[in-house]
Amino acid sequence: MVVNHGRWPHGSDWLCEATFECYLPLLETAHRLIADGISPKWTLNLSPVLTEQLASPEFQRELSFYHDNLRRACAESREYFTREGQKEIVRLTHFWEEFFERMWEMHRRIGGDIPGTFADLQRAGHVEIITCAATHGYLPLLGRDESIHLQLRTAVETHRRHFGRAPRGIWLPECAYRPRYEWTPPTGRDSGRDRRMRPGIEELLAQHGIEYFVADSHLVGAGQPVFLYRDYIPLKEGRSEPIATMPSAEARSPYAPYRVASRGGTGHAVAFFRDPRSTLQVWSREHGYPGEYAYLEFHKKHFPGGLRFWRITDNLGDFGTKATYNPDVAAQKTAQHARHFVELVTDTLARASGGGPAVVCSPYDSELFGHWWFEGPMFLEHVARQMARADVLRTTLGEALEAVPPRVTLALPEGSWGEGGDHRVWLNRDTEWTWDRIYSAEAEWVAHLARLGANGGPEFRRVLVQATRELLLLQSSDWQFLITTRSAADYAERRVAEHYAEFKRLCEMARLLEIGTALSPDAEHTLRRLERDDFCFPDLDPAWGLGTARAS
Repeated sequence: MVVNHGRWPHGSDWLCEATFECYLPLLETAHRLIADGISPKWTLNLSPVLTEQLASPEFQRELSFYHDNLRRACAESREYFTREGQKEIVRLTHFWEEFFERMWEMHRRIGGDIPGTFADLQRAGHVEIITCAATHGYLPLLGRDESIHLQLRTAVETHRRHFGRAPRGIWLPECAYRPRYEWTPPTGRDSGRDRRMRPGIEELLAQHGIEYFVADSHLVGAGQPVFLYRDYIPLKEGRSEPIATMPSAEARSPYAPYRVASRGGTGHAVAFFRDPRSTLQVWSREHGYPGEYAYLEFHKKHFPGGLRFWRITDNLGDFGTKATYNPDVAAQKTAQHARHFVELVTDTLARASGGGPAVVCSPYDSELFGHWWFEGPMFLEHVARQMARADVLRTTLGEALEAVPPRVTLALPEGSWGEGGDHRVWLNRDTEWTWDRIYSAEAEWVAHLARLGANGGPEFRRVLVQATRELLLLQSSDWQFLITTRSAADYAERRVAEHYAEFKRLCEMARLLEIGTALSPDAEHTLRRLERDDFCFPDLDPAWGLGTARAS
C-alpha cells in the first residue's frame, strides 16, 4: 500500500505511473479489441490491496496532481530540448503529451473507476478477474493458519465488494505453494521447537471457495518435496538464462490442469502451470521480447519531469550512449514479436496435446505491459488479433477449467517462481529479522483474537481491527523482495519497522482497554491517523482469521 505513504520515489507516484502506463492502456486495448469483435479473454489478477487503492478518493486526488505534473513535464522538456536543438526529442514531447492526454481522457470517460470498468468487462465475458492474498502475503512462510485464513477471507470479501461476485481463482503471491506437513518456523526463537501439522495451501483455498491457482512449471515435474529456506543466490555475473524446451515425455505435463491434494489432506484446488516456453519469450531478461533494442528504455529518464526519450539501443548498460526512441519502429517490432509468439503457442499446443485438449498458461506481472515494457499493451493487442486470425482458442482460466477437465489428483512439492524455485528470495540472512517481527506479531494478534468475544466492546474491536490491518500490511511479501534484490531496501526496511511499531502500539491500546482503561487523547489521535492512512478493507473482521465455511 503506497497511498498516504509519500509520493516519490516509492509512494503514490509509483501507482500513478502504473495507472497511466499499464491499467488505463490495458483498458483502452481491451475496448479497442471488443469494438472490432475480438474478446481479449484475459485472466487478470487485481489484488485486494491494489483495488482498494485504485478505488479510493485519495488516489483520485493524487492521480489528478500527477497528471498536472505530466503536462508540465511535457511543456518544460519541450522548451529545454528546443533550446538544445534536439528536434527528435522535441517530437517525442508531443508524442508523450498526446499519450498522457489520451489516457486522461480514458480516465474521464470511465468516471475514474478502473476496478468498476474491469468488472464491466468481466460481466460481459471478455475477461476474468481473479484475486490474490489480501496484501500479497507470502503464504507458505506465514507462521499461523489464522494469518492465511485472514489473507484469503479478506481477499474474497474485498473481491466480492468491488466486483460483485466471489473469485473462482487466485494468484498465489510469488506462485508460492506449501503442501501439508509438520512445520516449524524457519527462523526466530521457536524455530525447531514449535512443530505443528499445517494444512496444504490447497486445503485452505478450498475452505474459502477458491477453485484454482497457478503454480510454476517446475513443481509439476519435480520429484519429492524439498524445503529450502535460506541462502539467496543471485544470478552470477554474465550467466545466461537457459532456453526453455518442451518437458520430457516422462514428466507430468504443464499443459493440463491437475487436482492438487497433499498426502493426508482434505479438500483440494486445481492447479494450472506456467508454460516455460512462452513465458521465457516475454519475461526473460536476456531472451525476451522486451529486450528488443528498438523498445523504450525504462531506466533512463530526463529530469526534471521524468520523461523517457531513449530506446534500449544495446546491451552495454551505458545510459550515455542511448539513441533516441522511435515509436513507429517500436510498433513494427511489436507486430513481429506477436507473430512469433502466436507461432510458438500454436506449436506448443500441437506438440503438447497428443490428440487431446491442452492448455498453454502464460502468466506475467500486469505491470510488465506498459509500465516496464511500454509497448506491452500493443503487443497484447497484436497477439489477440493474430490468434483470432489463426483460429487459436483464447480462454480465461475459468473457461479452461470447464473445457479441459483436470487430470488425476497429485501432490506438489514446495516452491515458488522466485530465484532457485524455493523461498530464498523472501527468507534469507538479510530478511530473517522481518520474519521474526511477523511471527511475534502473529502470536500477539492470535492472543487478542482469542479474547475478542469476551472483550467485544466497540473501542476494543475498533483497535483490534486496525491492529489487524497493520498485521496484514506487515505481512506483504514486497518488503522481503525489495530488501533481497536491493531495489529499495531502505524503503522496505522502514515500512516493516513502521507497521510493526504501529501494530505494537495498537496492541498496547487493546491491552489497556481489556483492563478497563480508556484511550488517552494521544492514543485516540494515533488510532484516527492510522485509520486514515491505512484505510484498506473497511469491512475487515478480525474473526476472519478463525477460518470460514466455504464461501458462496
